[in-house]
Amino acid sequence: MEAPESSMEVDPPQNSSQSGPSGTKTSHVPWIEKYRPTTFPEIVGNEETVARLEVFAKQGNVPNIIIAGPPGVGKTTTILCLARALLGPNFKEGVMELNASNDRGIDVVRNKIKIFAQQKVTLPKGRHKIIILDEADSMTDGAQQALRRTMELYSNTTRFALACNSSEKIIEPIQSRCAMLRYSKLTDSQVLAKILQVCSKEDLSYTEDGLEAIIFTAQGDMRQALNNLQSTAQGFGHVSSEHVFKVCDEPHPILIKEMIQHCVKTNFDDAYKILAHLWKLGYAAEDIISNIFRVCKNTNMAEFLKLEFIKEIGYTHLRIVQGTSTLLQLSGLLARLCSKSLEPPKI
Repeated sequence: MEAPESSMEVDPPQNSSQSGPSGTKTSHVPWIEKYRPTTFPEIVGNEETVARLEVFAKQGNVPNIIIAGPPGVGKTTTILCLARALLGPNFKEGVMELNASNDRGIDVVRNKIKIFAQQKVTLPKGRHKIIILDEADSMTDGAQQALRRTMELYSNTTRFALACNSSEKIIEPIQSRCAMLRYSKLTDSQVLAKILQVCSKEDLSYTEDGLEAIIFTAQGDMRQALNNLQSTAQGFGHVSSEHVFKVCDEPHPILIKEMIQHCVKTNFDDAYKILAHLWKLGYAAEDIISNIFRVCKNTNMAEFLKLEFIKEIGYTHLRIVQGTSTLLQLSGLLARLCSKSLEPPKI
C-alpha cells in the first residue's frame, strides 16, 4: 500500500507542468488575463485611435486622456500598453491603477491619488507618472471636482488616464483638460480572429457553429467572448453551439428565428408554442426580447416588414424595462408581429 501512495505524490507536479502551453504559472490564469495584449500591435480593433496613442508614446509628452467606449473593447488594456511603452522598466513605481467603481469618493482623491502625485519617482527624462482611473464615470461629482484641481497642481509630474463607458458622466472641466478618445464595439471578424488564435494556442476542438455562438453571445465584447470560450472549453472540452448556449444560458437563436418566421407567416399558435417553451425554461423576459431583436436584425424578410418588426420589438423592450415583464406582454408582441405581416407594404 505504501508504494502507490508515493507514486501519487509525484503525479501532481507532472500534470501541472503540462496543464497549459505557458507552463504552471499560467495554467490557472483566466484567459482574459493570459491573452491580454501588452504591446500596441497586439490590440484588436480601433486601429486609428491606437495609432494616435502609439505616436504619443514615441514622442513621450502624453496629454491627460479619456477613453470612452462599451465594455470589453480594450480601453484599460490600451492605457496599460501606453504606460509600458512610456515607462518601460519603471512601470511598477511610475503607475497607479485604481478602479473608480470601488474607490469612487472624494477621500480617494485626497488621500491615494494626491499622495501618489506628490511622491518623487526617478523616471526617464521627459516621462511622467501615470494615474489610471478605470470606470471613471462611477466617480461622485465631489470626487471629480477634487480631481480637477489635482490634475492642475501636478501637471508637471503626473498624467491622468481615465477609462469610462459613458463620457457624459465625466464633468465638463475634466473633459476640457483631457484628450478624448472614443472606442467602438469590435466587429465579428475581429472577435473571430482572436478566438481562433486562442483556440490554436490552447489546442481546443471546436465547430464552426460553436464559434458563431461565441460571437453571437459576445456582441462585440472581447472579454465576454474569451470568458464564454474558456467556460465552454473547460466545462465540456469541445466548443459547439449547443455547449455554448448551455454555458451562457441564453434563449437559443434557432428557436427565436423559428418563432419570428412563424410570425412572418402569421402562424400565431406555432410562434406562441415556442415562446411558452422558452418561458417554461425560466428565461427572463429581458433575455428573450434582447435575443428577438438580435435575431430579427439578421433574419431574411422584406425590408419594410423588418423595420416594422424592429419598431414593435423596441416598444415591447421599453415596456419590459419599465417593469411589465410578463408572458402576456411578449404574447402581445407576437400578435402585433403577425398583424404587421398581414398589412400591405406602405409606399
